[in-house]
Amino acid sequence: MTTDKKTDIQNKLEQSRMPLGKINFIAMAVSLLLIVLGLALMAGSPNQGDTFNYDIFSSTRIIVGPTIALLGFVLMCPAILYRPKKKD
Repeated sequence: MTTDKKTDIQNKLEQSRMPLGKINFIAMAVSLLLIVLGLALMAGSPNQGDTFNYDIFSSTRIIVGPTIALLGFVLMCPAILYRPKKKD
């Protein structure tokens, strides 16, 4: 085998070992942070005893938090499936 074929084989082996690249992991981390942020925005104090907590109907808990969490879940798919262009 020539050295060109050996380097081509080595490059293919290196690419096959790591199916996800650095960009994928960064995008997955951002998506995970969005999910955690959305869940944190939905959290809050519950009703306690005889008093009713009207804060459970705030727009942050019923609109903003779930929207951010959903966005994190939706962005997780492209983060995993993204494949960078090959340099030829």
